[in-house]
Amino acid sequence: MSVEVRLPTLLRPAAGGAPSTSVEGATVGEVLRALEVAHPGLAGQVLTADGELHKFVNVYLNDDDVRYLDRLDTKVGADDVVSILPAVAGGAA
Repeated sequence: MSVEVRLPTLLRPAAGGAPSTSVEGATVGEVLRALEVAHPGLAGQVLTADGELHKFVNVYLNDDDVRYLDRLDTKVGADDVVSILPAVAGGAA
């Protein structure tokens, strides 16, 4: 099934500047791997070489962080939206 993936500004150049794209997949992991195949410039930006989520990337299924669901095994449906957001860290001491 086709799932909408929303991209942060930082990753949009690798997807031709588009703020979102649609790819096929039944789980979040399948969706992210299909995203890297469809847009090779994204390879290594979201998933590590081991196929895990990068620490500095947050992935949401609708409004839920997939790290608190079934991670990459989280099932997706036809009306679901996967959002990729860069993690924010740091600040003044």
